[in-house]
Parts: sequence; C-alpha cells; structure tokens
Amino acid sequence: MNTKSKMVLAVVAGAALGAAAVQGLHAQAKPKAYLVTESEVLDRAALDTYFPQVRQAAKPAGGNIDFVSASEKIVAVVGEAPKRVGVSEWESLDKAQAWINSPERKALAPQRDKAQKITRQYIIESK
Repeated sequence: MNTKSKMVLAVVAGAALGAAAVQGLHAQAKPKAYLVTESEVLDRAALDTYFPQVRQAAKPAGGNIDFVSASEKIVAVVGEAPKRVGVSEWESLDKAQAWINSPERKALAPQRDKAQKITRQYIIESK
C-alpha cells in the first residue's frame, strides 16, 4: 500500500471515529424540560415585582424563565383556554423538579401567592 492510500485511509477512519464519538456524546445529553404554569393574575403590581425576583432566582438553578414570557392572548382549540400561561426552559427534568422543591422558590411563595393563583403546573421533558 502506498503512502497516499494510507493517508486517505487514515483520514476516512478518523472521520468515522469522530462521527461515532459525536453521536455517543449526543446520546448522553439530557433532554431539556419545560415547566408550564397556568395561572390567573390576582395583583398586577405584585406580579410585576415578583417576576424579576423569580427569574433571577431560577437562573443559578438551571432555569430560563425568559424563554417564553407569560401569554397575553390564548385561543382555545379544544376545551376552555386558561387565563394565563407561562413556560420556562430548564436544563433537565431533574433541575426543574429540584427548583420546584428548592428553598429559593419556597421563599418566594408569599409573593407568588399574592400576585397570582396557579391553577395548573406541570413539567414536559423534550428530547
């Protein structure tokens, strides 16, 4: 086998090995999670104070509450539409669940309860 053929074979083998390694890394990555909150506004001024605080507290926990801001207009397709929906993005399902039970979130509960009434809340894991 001449030198040129060996080089071509080495490059092809390296590319195949690299592609396999990248595929393995992608398979190990945890899927993102989305925390969906359906709510009603009780006090707009209290909500305007609460929202920046919860956004700041969620960032170190792996959350992005800026992902989708709370909706202003919801159109029902089947059934009755909720009054308000907020969606936040999380690095993983584990981090979203840890945030739900965290002392930082629990400390904000009195402000949250004054600002809004949560009617439904759930986490969606997406691959």
